Amino acid sequence: MLINMKKTLLLKALLPALIVALLLSYVLLQYQRFMQSPLTLEQAQTYVVSSGSNLKSISRDLTQQGLTDLPSWYLQLYGRATAQAHKIKAGEYRVEPGTTLPKLLAQFVSGKVLMNAFTIVEGMTAKELLLAITTHSKIETTIEPVTVEALMTALGEPDKKGEGWFLPETYHFPTGMTDVAFLNRAYQQMQQALAQAWENRDKDLPYQSPYEALIMASIIEKETAVADERPHIAGVFVRRLNKGMRLQTDPTVIYGLGEQFDGNLRRKDLRSDTPFNTYTRAGLPPTPICLPSIESIEAALHPASGKTLYFVATGEDGRHVFSSNLRDHNNAVRRYQLKR
Repeated sequence: MLINMKKTLLLKALLPALIVALLLSYVLLQYQRFMQSPLTLEQAQTYVVSSGSNLKSISRDLTQQGLTDLPSWYLQLYGRATAQAHKIKAGEYRVEPGTTLPKLLAQFVSGKVLMNAFTIVEGMTAKELLLAITTHSKIETTIEPVTVEALMTALGEPDKKGEGWFLPETYHFPTGMTDVAFLNRAYQQMQQALAQAWENRDKDLPYQSPYEALIMASIIEKETAVADERPHIAGVFVRRLNKGMRLQTDPTVIYGLGEQFDGNLRRKDLRSDTPFNTYTRAGLPPTPICLPSIESIEAALHPASGKTLYFVATGEDGRHVFSSNLRDHNNAVRRYQLKR
């Protein structure tokens, strides 16, 4: 009887310790499971951490998507215990098979997001660029209304015309970047590029400001896609300006017509006066007519020397034939345009 009582007392004394040991074993087992269990992925996929997301909402989303069968609070508790819960960075991440929750959290904290690429193509207009950016699936639209005027206001330049002011090149950006942030980069890049090119310009050019050089560059951009022709096109226009001749360039007329242009430039269009019609008005148009490349800016500021005052497209590989007098130019027009 005494022995049984001692056994009972001993069991009662050991029971709490046994329970604690069992609990510790369970916690340790779950911790190991948490640290070692990979996400249920058969192949790599992307995961977007939205701006304003926190570890609680992310944990629940991972569970709801079936990416883990662990309770959502496991990741929350781990994040708080390791002081990572408030260091998560928004963006799009590539998640590989075999990734565990701790590794996934480390990715979110590292901020090593996937980068998207967008190329601003030389010769496109600011309006075309804005439409492409505000309809891009990886870019957050904030500009309202979607107009170049609203864009320039958002950039802090409400009095500046937006045409021409965004540098054509390929830009990389994270998912969720705003349209204003993206376009501000291209705007700043163009300002820097134009300022640097202006500092190194040739002497005795007929431009009163870098902006006028930008206007000329946009015309050159629309006139030829052949790289080695750009300085020669620039040379023709510079000499015409110096002589007081009108530029008489079709792309400016087309730009001035806007939506009225149906793809066919007629003689009556050349006589239809707009601020951009360089057949009816002398000098440069009031703004650029597209987004010019660095190469066109360089051509505008370093035009080729010579005596040519005219050029006409040959219809072969986008090239032109240049003439120094009207008679030769008319002959070239008959040969290449009228096929006589």
